[in-house]
Amino acid sequence: MTLPSWFRTLLLAALIPATGVAQARTLSLEEALRMAEAQSEAVRIAQAGVRRADGQVLQARSQYLPQVNGTAGYTRTLATQFSAFNVAPPPVPATEPPAPPRDTTTYYQPCLRYLAPSGASDADRVRGLERFSRCTQSGGGLDFSRVGFGARNQYQFAVNGALTLYSGGRVQAQHRAAQAGRRSADIELSSQRALMALQVTEAYYDAALADRLVAIAESSLAQTEGTLRQTTLARQVGNQSEFELLRARVTRDNQRPVLIQRQTDRDLAYLRLQQLLNLPYGEPIRLTTPIDDAATAPVAQVANVALRGSTPDTSASARASVRQLDENVRASEAQLSIAKSEWIPTIALSSAYSRVGFGTGIPSWGSFLNNWTVTLGASFPLFVGGRIRGEQMIAQAGVDEARARLEQTRELAALDARQSVFQLQQAEAAFGASQGTSEQAARAYSIAEVRFREGISTQLELSESRLLLEQAAVNRAQAARNLQVARMRLALLRDLPLGSSGGAFGGAGGFGGGAGAGAPGGAPSGGVQAPQQGTTRATPTAATTQIPQ
Repeated sequence: MTLPSWFRTLLLAALIPATGVAQARTLSLEEALRMAEAQSEAVRIAQAGVRRADGQVLQARSQYLPQVNGTAGYTRTLATQFSAFNVAPPPVPATEPPAPPRDTTTYYQPCLRYLAPSGASDADRVRGLERFSRCTQSGGGLDFSRVGFGARNQYQFAVNGALTLYSGGRVQAQHRAAQAGRRSADIELSSQRALMALQVTEAYYDAALADRLVAIAESSLAQTEGTLRQTTLARQVGNQSEFELLRARVTRDNQRPVLIQRQTDRDLAYLRLQQLLNLPYGEPIRLTTPIDDAATAPVAQVANVALRGSTPDTSASARASVRQLDENVRASEAQLSIAKSEWIPTIALSSAYSRVGFGTGIPSWGSFLNNWTVTLGASFPLFVGGRIRGEQMIAQAGVDEARARLEQTRELAALDARQSVFQLQQAEAAFGASQGTSEQAARAYSIAEVRFREGISTQLELSESRLLLEQAAVNRAQAARNLQVARMRLALLRDLPLGSSGGAFGGAGGFGGGAGAGAPGGAPSGGVQAPQQGTTRATPTAATTQIPQ
């Protein structure tokens, strides 16, 4: 049966979306921030640092408690110096009955075996005492193996315990240092989360800005093609010169490389965003958070990066870098206390209890012997050749350096906070000014287009109006991106490391040419850098493009 043509067309239209290009993944800024926190390697490294600090706190706390250890061992003696005591028993007179055969499996024969048994006569008892006397004088009757001297097999079970009673404050100082490290690790984790949120926000709005710039370039190309069609038609009827036709064609051709460059910048911006989110590079993404939302930034709705109160905390003492160095000062002071306590005696109580058994085989538990000792001791240095003095000098230098770095970072934090506030104010002013400029440029271009169509203006006037409209649209998009990023940065300022405010206006700006050359809001090229913060930040930058004149 042959299907109607219209039915085949509808069927193909229904099947193509299911079997053709994959559907684009919708992605909002809130979802991007949540995905980035779960996928961020820097956050996982900071979490590992928190676990390490927890382990160090447990190590320091364990010194307050007794340390109890258990041991179990087996010893096989192959040769021993106590074999010299293995002397054969004295000979028995011929008048006496022969002694039972000697057990050759033991080293020593006890003297008690030569005593007369119970119920023996007086003469037998006298002879037994004589044998015992001769045996003890020769040493052959001492059985040292019963107390461990030269025993072939030895079994031992022991429990040892020790408790530090007084250490001159060393244990307390170590615990304070570990606690300071734990708090510093928590601050680092919050700082990495905030930095990750700022980087994702910048990458997200860079991609949104790249989308907007592509749309502007496509619109400009369509406008130049419309102008070329009108000029070609006017040339055919003799109303325009060949020069005007060539000018329109060159203007159209110059706009195509601009569109290609914008599309490349957009692809790179999306690759940067996909890298931060660990998404496949080939997966299409459609951004849903608008770039020109002038009301509020979505930071308040995102977990772990919510605003602390109605206004962000911009005080220098609340910055993450300052709080970290404050904890570093506490840890350095604790290290100095540890170095000073080296001269103070350490008093410790220890005890050891063990059960020891000997024999040719595994002895029964009742035949084991007990060893139990309790020791109270004190240790202190008498002469160490200046080692303790050197450790104190090193610890004191560490304290002085930590305090100086704290003061230096507090000053830089105050400057960085003021810079972030000024950048937000500048972004708000630029965004407000760009709105009226964009509307006026659109109105001017529509008038210029009518004038050119009616033949009362030149193509130069139309091209200039188009460039002004394009520049106003670019400025509007750039200002919207800068405003959103500045809002996010100020909201996260408390936990951000120093130096993270330098790339506020380093997006896809730098447009030149035309009547309004230059992107708005040229912020400082670099932010305030804190000394030895140890944080590496990769700020995405988009390629700059020149708008053709």
